[in-house]
Amino acid sequence: MRKVRDAFGEMEVSEDVYYGAQTQRSLENFPIGTETMPKRLIEAFVMLKRAAAKANHTLSVLPKETSDRIVTASDQWLHQPEYKHFPLVVWQTGSGTQTNMNVNEVLSFLASDESVSLHPNDDLNRSQSSNDTFPTAMHVATAIAVTDHLFPALHRLIQTVKEKQTAFQAVVKIGRTHLQDATPLTVGQELSGYLAMLEKTEHMLLQDMDECFELAIGGTAVGTGLNAPDGFGEEVVHELSRYTGLPFRKTDNHFHGLTSHDQLVRFHGTIKALAMDLFKMGNDLRYLASGPRAGYGEYTLPANEPGSSIMPGKVNPTQIEALTMVCSQVLGNDTTISFAASQGQFQLNVFKPVIIYNVLQSIELLSEAMDSFNLRCLSGLKINEDIMADKVDQSLMLVTALNPHIGYDKASNIAKYAHQHGTGLKTAAITLGYVTAEQFDQWVKPSQMI
Repeated sequence: MRKVRDAFGEMEVSEDVYYGAQTQRSLENFPIGTETMPKRLIEAFVMLKRAAAKANHTLSVLPKETSDRIVTASDQWLHQPEYKHFPLVVWQTGSGTQTNMNVNEVLSFLASDESVSLHPNDDLNRSQSSNDTFPTAMHVATAIAVTDHLFPALHRLIQTVKEKQTAFQAVVKIGRTHLQDATPLTVGQELSGYLAMLEKTEHMLLQDMDECFELAIGGTAVGTGLNAPDGFGEEVVHELSRYTGLPFRKTDNHFHGLTSHDQLVRFHGTIKALAMDLFKMGNDLRYLASGPRAGYGEYTLPANEPGSSIMPGKVNPTQIEALTMVCSQVLGNDTTISFAASQGQFQLNVFKPVIIYNVLQSIELLSEAMDSFNLRCLSGLKINEDIMADKVDQSLMLVTALNPHIGYDKASNIAKYAHQHGTGLKTAAITLGYVTAEQFDQWVKPSQMI
């Protein structure tokens, strides 16, 4: 153990960790749960401290040697991150102060040596407050997670749907509305609906992502910028943009940036929309692949593992089940985020850790679930054309093609007669005397009803 001090006094900390007294106090004061601060948030915080050190030197409030030491320490950790030095749980102060100080303590430790000792507050936290650094790190972490993980996974899924749409474009199948038979369409058309959902959501996510590029840094404690030099926010944003390659910008109103998280609420709302699209698509595929003997049986999903511990040969849609469970979690996360964002009393929202924990969890879970579903399920999707053709032939809704020729009422009588007497539409139509065999064959062609 080694002894460390902060404004509250002396603490003992293990020699194999880099953090100091405030982190140790938090560990002891909040023994709640096992959910630690997300790794992406810690990474974003280290990037922020790196940018702040450069900005402080540019604005002549931090010596070059101190700034260089912080930058070097940050680069060292980012190159080989060790997360054991960031053990704090989500369930801490609502501003995330302990996590901000955890980062300050670790980097000050790494940046110090026998000749120079950096101070967590005076050096690492110079021109900053937890109240503006934490929301800034929230946005940086979200932007990086979406750019590096969510968008690539979504794009890969979209490409697979496009390939399947092209491959099955001309195969005619029966449509269904209200879980009842409807008029025909092609498999390609059915898949195009899923493709449009995913592309539309991708477009909405790109729009919403722009709001998350706005950063609160420079507002310090309550939004006034107290203790920060003029231009500090702009300098930090410039350096973050240069380092990450993302178009970050300073908020126009720091009071908003500290107390409101409406941008993340909106963004996660679109993530929820993506989850609901995936849920719908997954459910459709699960039902259409049901069987193989007693279900719809129109699609066939890859068999990845045994489906039952008691029924030999059973195969279940496990990838879809995993995907839809993730979507359920995202829906729950959205409720938590929405409520937590409402708790912005006066100048500060004090539910920040739980907001970013849920935002990043949704991004990570959805990204990984989409990749798994894409690789182990959708890419191996096959269709059963014989079953599809048989269901088209059996459908009573093909009678819709007769409407323009004999009217709705007579067409309805044909469908009712066929259903009641267990005959085909053609037999019913001829029996009722509404059309001839030649007319029926001319007018009722599924391939021309799509």
